[in-house]
Amino acid sequence: MNFLSHFYFERNNKDANTIIGVVLPDFVKNAEKTINLYPSKEPQLFEENEVLQNILKGWERHIKVDALFHSSEFFNNETQKLKQLILPAIEGSPVKPFFLAHIGLELILDHLLVINGAISINGFYDALTEADKAALDTFLKKCRLQDTSQFFNFLNGFISGRYLFSYQRIENIAYALNRICMRIWDQPFTESQIVLLTTQLAIYKTQLEPNYLIIFEEIGAQL
Repeated sequence: MNFLSHFYFERNNKDANTIIGVVLPDFVKNAEKTINLYPSKEPQLFEENEVLQNILKGWERHIKVDALFHSSEFFNNETQKLKQLILPAIEGSPVKPFFLAHIGLELILDHLLVINGAISINGFYDALTEADKAALDTFLKKCRLQDTSQFFNFLNGFISGRYLFSYQRIENIAYALNRICMRIWDQPFTESQIVLLTTQLAIYKTQLEPNYLIIFEEIGAQL
């Protein structure tokens, strides 16, 4: 799941450190894609104070939610539906259809949460801002990420850029997908493909919207 979908499960949580922990695995990968951290293997490293424990709690919630989501019938069925819809839009593109459907589903779920008022983007950014950055630095260093400067450059840019507000418009989802694909492939889509992709995503969004909360209810019941 993407950032806002993970936040959905913590939308009523008042602890900003747990909330930043919930998105921390993805933030680390976005900041430095070659880094792999495994804090859950050494929980004793974080026993010294409650803030570190709350960050770890959030991290573990993220891992569990992703595991439940990716193993769900919902994920399998919906990625197949979206894959069939987007195939005409990516003909000739180097992008793998399943990869695009996977990421596209996650971004559309974020989009639906936003437009239906299920979460507050401001609330999410407020939590990121309020989180204890000194404790976060300690947490990462205990995970053996000794140079945290690149991570905090990413985090500060993420908070100040506030690009998640762009998820309110379906046409911006296609451009977000293009940016993600550009990390892997050179020139993944032409402008005309992005236009057609937007059309197909809008069709899929309309199909998914009546029942999209089912997956959040299923996962929530298992947390």
